[in-house]
This record gives sequence, C-alpha cells and structure tokens, in this order.
Amino acid sequence: MSAAWHCFQGVLIREFLRFIQQRSRFLSALVRPLLWLVVFAAGFRAALGISIIQPYDTYITYETYIAPGLCCMILLFNGMQSSLSMVYDREMGSMRVLLMSPLPRPFLLLCKMVATALISLTQVYAFLLAALLVDVEPPLIGYVTALPALLLVALLLSSLGLLLSTQIKQLENFAGVMNFVIFPMFFLSSALYPLWKMQEANDWLYTLCAINPFTYAVELVRFALYGQLNTTALLITLGATAIFTSLAVLGFRPRKSGR
Repeated sequence: MSAAWHCFQGVLIREFLRFIQQRSRFLSALVRPLLWLVVFAAGFRAALGISIIQPYDTYITYETYIAPGLCCMILLFNGMQSSLSMVYDREMGSMRVLLMSPLPRPFLLLCKMVATALISLTQVYAFLLAALLVDVEPPLIGYVTALPALLLVALLLSSLGLLLSTQIKQLENFAGVMNFVIFPMFFLSSALYPLWKMQEANDWLYTLCAINPFTYAVELVRFALYGQLNTTALLITLGATAIFTSLAVLGFRPRKSGR
C-alpha cells in the first residue's frame, strides 16, 4: 500500500508541476470557454430565445444552459492534452520508465488518469467562478453536487485520451485528433443546444448526438449542477469510462517481438 501511495503521489506531483510550468495552458483553458460563453450566448439567443425550458422544469438563460457543456469542454481538451503528453513521454522515454515499475500497469495508468482529472477539476471550478461575471449562477449546492459528476466525466475523457495515445505514434499526428475526435464529440452533443432543437433541424444529426457518449457526460453534469441525478446519463458515462479504460490498458500491454 505504501509503494502504491508513493507512486500515486509521484505521478500527481509530476503532473501538477508540469501544469504549473505551463501557465498558457491554464489561461487558454479559462479564456476559451469564457469566450465561447459570451459569443455563443449572443449568437444563439436570437434563435433559441432568452430562456430555455429544461427537464428539471425551470427557466434558465442560455449562458446558464451552455455552462455545463463548456465545463465538459475543458475536461475534453485536458483529456486530449493528456494524450499529447503521453505521446511526448513515450518519445522521450519517460513513459517507459514509469511502466517498468513493479506495480501493476493498470494501477499506473489509473494514477495518470486521476492526476489528469484532478488538474481538470481545478480549471473547471476556476471557469465556474469566472462565469459568475456573466450571470451564470447555479444553486450554491450545485457546486458540491456537480463535483462527483465532473470527476467521473474527467476520468471518462482522461481514459479516452489514454486510449488515443496508444494509437498516436508521433506528435505531428495530434492535429488529426483535434479535427476528428474533439470537435465532432463536442459539436455533436447537447453542449451548446438542446437535443430537441437538433432533432427539429435534422434527424441524422440528432441520432449522432444521441449515440455520442459526450452528450450523456454533459447531461450528467447539467443535472448534477442543479442537485439532480440523470440515471441514464450516469450509467452510460460509467459504461463508457469502463470500456475506454479497459481498451487503454490493453493498448499499453507489452508487445512481443516478432523475432
């Protein structure tokens, strides 16, 4: 137990030191969703109306509606950032040193996932505090009830980042991940607009949104921010996290040489 705890501490401290040294990473993670919050609120308010009816039977402004989606966007970008750092560590050899530890490989990867998730949570709550300036004011208890949901979503997207890092062989290929993973996952979800609006526009797009696990991650956070539990979103998010984590662990198994 002591060795496992020291290993987790080492991975966590290393990730936080890397995060602290990359101040631009924190600023971009904060400015990007705030910019989207202001711009998309101004652009979509005319189309969707000033208020939107939500499943929890209350009227909220569009800024408040998209805030959970932007929180998940922060988690998504950080999950992909962890994918980039894993590829870099593999090229530099530090990943090989970590995986040579006598501790089980799944545990080592779980430490990496949890460290990434905790860093992501600090950025999310910094964004939520800044969002108060544009009248995004969920119930105070929502900041507490949303924490488990945000942690689960952070683990989901960290596991996805780990899985992708097993397929990305060079840093130059990361731009393809941005184009073919991040943006489709984000835009084909309920992060920026309700699914019923998407269904009114196009049934095919609605179907893609409905099968996108990121949609359920957003809905889990959105309900949790108002002290409610979306059971369907919870089960799907848990299932997707388990699948991505299992595939990532399998992807990091040592491969036998053909000779």
